[in-house]
Amino acid sequence: MVDKKITKQKDKPIVARARDVKISFKFSVEACSFIRGKKLETAVKHLNKVLNKKMAIPLNRFKRDQAHKPGKIAAGKYPEKVSKEFLNLLNTLKANAEDQGYNVKDLVITKAIANKGANRWKHTRIRGRQAKVTHLLFEAMEAPEQK
Repeated sequence: MVDKKITKQKDKPIVARARDVKISFKFSVEACSFIRGKKLETAVKHLNKVLNKKMAIPLNRFKRDQAHKPGKIAAGKYPEKVSKEFLNLLNTLKANAEDQGYNVKDLVITKAIANKGANRWKHTRIRGRQAKVTHLLFEAMEAPEQK
């Protein structure tokens, strides 16, 4: 039996991807900009607050005809499906980091990207509609140690 020694590479980011997720592309873009640059634990905490409607995700790009929310933001929303999918993917990212031997408390989300998926037709009773499909990519790296 061979013992595998896990060696973490500081240059290599931890990656989690999801393809063809049935969530809104617009709210995914806004949620990506909301969690990008935050620590992994902080992002999970904020997304749980969004699910409980305690904190709104600020809308910067797709904010036309959106209501203002309390706090230091103007337009905002509480996208539940997006938050649930993001939490699933962040848990995957956390599991990948633990598997590779990283310290989860020091992880910072460096990339959070939402891309529009292929247009698929949903066949409904009277007429068809195009389904919302989004591809997601999250990358995280350990934060440099501060002195």
